[in-house]
Amino acid sequence: MIERYHPFLHQFPPGASKELQIFSILAQSFFQPFSLMDNLLVILTALTAGSGLGFNRAMLLLADGDVLKGEFWLGPASPEEASSIWEVLSTPGIGYTEIIEHNRNLVASEANPLVQQVKKISFPLFEENPTIPALAASSREIIVVRDAFREPLVDRQFLDILKADEFLCIPLLSQDEIFGEIILDNAITRLPIQSRDIELASICGLAAGNYIYVTKLQKRVIEMKKQAALGEMAMFVTHQLRTPLVTIGGFIDQLLDPKTNAAKKKRNLRIIRSEIARLERIMLRLTRFFRIDIKEKVPVNIQEVFKLITESLKYRLAGRRIVLKTEVQPGLTSILAEPVHLAEALRNVVENALDALADGGHVFLRAYRENKDWAVISVEDNGRGIPESIKGKIFDTFVSTKEKGIGLGLAYVKRFMEACQGKIVVDSQEGKGTTFKLYFRSGGWE
Repeated sequence: MIERYHPFLHQFPPGASKELQIFSILAQSFFQPFSLMDNLLVILTALTAGSGLGFNRAMLLLADGDVLKGEFWLGPASPEEASSIWEVLSTPGIGYTEIIEHNRNLVASEANPLVQQVKKISFPLFEENPTIPALAASSREIIVVRDAFREPLVDRQFLDILKADEFLCIPLLSQDEIFGEIILDNAITRLPIQSRDIELASICGLAAGNYIYVTKLQKRVIEMKKQAALGEMAMFVTHQLRTPLVTIGGFIDQLLDPKTNAAKKKRNLRIIRSEIARLERIMLRLTRFFRIDIKEKVPVNIQEVFKLITESLKYRLAGRRIVLKTEVQPGLTSILAEPVHLAEALRNVVENALDALADGGHVFLRAYRENKDWAVISVEDNGRGIPESIKGKIFDTFVSTKEKGIGLGLAYVKRFMEACQGKIVVDSQEGKGTTFKLYFRSGGWE
């Protein structure tokens, strides 16, 4: 007998343990394309889910420089609102996605009094004698406050807004940074905060801090990649443009020399024209690479695209014993794409295949349905294959095996396929050949 279960629960189980509810809700963020704020909202949802099982309210404060600022506050503003919210959450069949969407709308509402209040507050983090809530973050400690109205360390402005005599402060931290703080209370039910509540809340605090840390890390990596790409682009442009410009400059100097005879001047002008054409080709490729913008996909006849490619590459085949064959599966008439970019992307792949061939080689260009989800355009050759040393880099910009290649062809193909919501699969063996498969989703072909 086989029993099958989904990796995480879909339904919100009112009778489940508090631990199961919290960890089930946290698991949702691993399967959803949430933003950082959505992931933090998931955590606050986990902390406040369930009538009497979770905390009544959860406030999020985020560090902005040396100040802790209010971001949003999740929970009911009154016992009546609490009863209404808990009734919604207890509706049979309600899932975590619905709860998170409900809470997203709640914190985004301009009419929400809790959110409007919390956005007005801020607390210095590193004062000589910080008050609560800033004290928890700056001291990097979890702090439980009981009998808050009599506690002198609690900020009075904060207490006027919170209006809870007992609350819990969970700092959001990495090893070296302070990211913010979560404030939890049971102002509606008046239930005391137990040690188990603190333990579970601390786990949620670690998850929230980790989300913020990873997001910041990703931003730093992206920024570093941008800087590296800019440096690489500058080197590329310098390298590619320097030779033709130096050549043009040298021959212009000869043209300006009165001793240069007419025949030599004519030869120099032809060379200058050739170098200018080379510059134009480089700039055209750069322009195409940076301007892939598919606003609307239209049906593109595959047979016509294949014909266009074979016609345009006849000059490459002249005098070479190379066979270029095409085949389209019966019934597959068109692919939804941008026709100019599709033709250019395929031409790039086919040209690479031709460059890898010796005389007697072949290139097989075909289109077919792989299954109900994907249609494929494949380019197969029996050439020298892709060297192992660069297999993982062939789609990177400025990577090329060709002596005069500029390394934008396959990077362009990848960008085009991403714009089409497709994918590329490459199978290559040195000495045996290479096959590129361009996959288009079922919504992208007819």
